[in-house]
Amino acid sequence: GTSVEELRAKLKEEELERRRQALASSVQQKQISPGQPTSASSTSESSEPLATPSSNVRKDSSPVKPLSSFLNLTKLFESSHTSEQVSALWTAYHLSRSQGTGRGYICASVPVDMYHRMTEVARKYSSFIIPVSREQEGEGERAYEFYYMQWGFHESPEVPSLDPFAVKQEGNPQISTVLFTPLQEYKLRQAFATPYLVLTHYTDLAKTHGVVLLRGEITPSAAAPVPSGAGQEEGKFLLSQADAQALAMLLQRFYLWNAGEGVMKQKAKEREELLKGFHESPAEFEWKDLLKHTHLTL
Repeated sequence: GTSVEELRAKLKEEELERRRQALASSVQQKQISPGQPTSASSTSESSEPLATPSSNVRKDSSPVKPLSSFLNLTKLFESSHTSEQVSALWTAYHLSRSQGTGRGYICASVPVDMYHRMTEVARKYSSFIIPVSREQEGEGERAYEFYYMQWGFHESPEVPSLDPFAVKQEGNPQISTVLFTPLQEYKLRQAFATPYLVLTHYTDLAKTHGVVLLRGEITPSAAAPVPSGAGQEEGKFLLSQADAQALAMLLQRFYLWNAGEGVMKQKAKEREELLKGFHESPAEFEWKDLLKHTHLTL
């Protein structure tokens, strides 16, 4: 199999290639085509359509769907809503998906301070491997499937406002995404591997409501095998609902440092050292040390 050092080397190569492609794309977009007017003759900025909170078209280069694709931000700002009410609306929206089953999606509301703590760590250590336990019938020991995860950061959204003449406000943190791919598939296909779960942290309401909205999308596949003990509906996705929830919770465990008290704080410190070791001393990294941190009840 691939060693941690080899995996880290591949990640560095892919990151360099991704940056080269992004730079080339940026340069190409900035070039003026023969029939395109120059900035001196182009339409002035004041004549552009004014953005409203209900707009569902991105004005930047982010690949992330805008929050207004899911929530009517105009109605949200027409009356006062607490962060708890926003969270309830977010949950209700996702529970209504997939014909009212909510299947294929997970969601949560993350306090802004918690999000800042996670992303501060993620900027230093943007990738990791996370094990998910598997029940094995007739056997005493558990089996584990490892997932490779990768953070990505995107442009900060503007602070929403109902006033079309309001000066654009900044201050929201960057939107982030986290991709989860089975480690074995990642080793085989690397950058072409299909993520089984994509988490997106929407920060549009961070400044106005103090909350970051988490949306998780499980990749659908009609050909995916039905997990053990799951219904036929589970087989329409590459990942079970329970595994998606587990990955999202384990992500927080490894990226929220200095959490808890007593034994909990000690375990948090162990997870911190594992994440650091994966990046800083891969030759000494022991994947078996991850297993005791997969039990979500601890």
